[in-house]
Amino acid sequence: MALCALMVLSAVWWSGCSTVPVTGRSQLTLLTLGEEMELGLTSFEQLKKDTPISKDPAANALVQKVGQRIAAVAQADMPKAQWEFVVFDSPEANAFCLPGGKVGIYTGILPITRDEAGLATVIGHEVAHAVARHGGERVSEAMVIQGLGGLLGAGLSKTDPAWQAVGATAYGVTTTLGRQLPHSRKQESEADRIGLIYMARAGYDPEAAVLFWQRFAEAKQQQGDAVPAFLRTHPTDKKRIRQLKQRMPEAKAQFRPAN
Repeated sequence: MALCALMVLSAVWWSGCSTVPVTGRSQLTLLTLGEEMELGLTSFEQLKKDTPISKDPAANALVQKVGQRIAAVAQADMPKAQWEFVVFDSPEANAFCLPGGKVGIYTGILPITRDEAGLATVIGHEVAHAVARHGGERVSEAMVIQGLGGLLGAGLSKTDPAWQAVGATAYGVTTTLGRQLPHSRKQESEADRIGLIYMARAGYDPEAAVLFWQRFAEAKQQQGDAVPAFLRTHPTDKKRIRQLKQRMPEAKAQFRPAN
């Protein structure tokens, strides 16, 4: 059973391996870019129907200005992207990007971004997720984990039901804590790095990224944030600030102030 699972995993990996722009990391992508973009478009259209869209002209103009500048420098790494930037009227201090270039910014994060460079930090990070195809990678990983779980279940099918339950639980905990959550944090760190490069290329001082995450950390502390690091989908704010500072020379080398 173990050999069979290893052979399946190896075949899947080599058939779906691609490279992330900027970082050069190898990743598993079982979906085509077209399939990812279709999923992103469908989900984004539904979100626009279900979530109020901001009518604030200043907020919309700012997001469009910064978004298009970031998209322009990211286009070389994802030429088929269909970039769209929408401001959603929500108090949540968050933002997201769906596969294919569909970016949503919640109004609740704008007081923390404060200015163009702060907003460029957020949008650069979200655009990086799309360029790095993190959404499709997560789906692909889930498919592999589900497939291997099926093989495990088949191997335990003739054992006592209690042992089947134990095996399923152990597999779920192991894959979640040992692979899925650490990999999610790795993707977030990668998006931070790529986003830092993009904002620098777009003419925004990358030092502003550190200031934004410091403000974001302060806002979270005021709300209370006691989730242990190993259970997080994102790195701790302290860690990501440290990583950004470490990556700053790389970004600074590509920074050219906008005219």
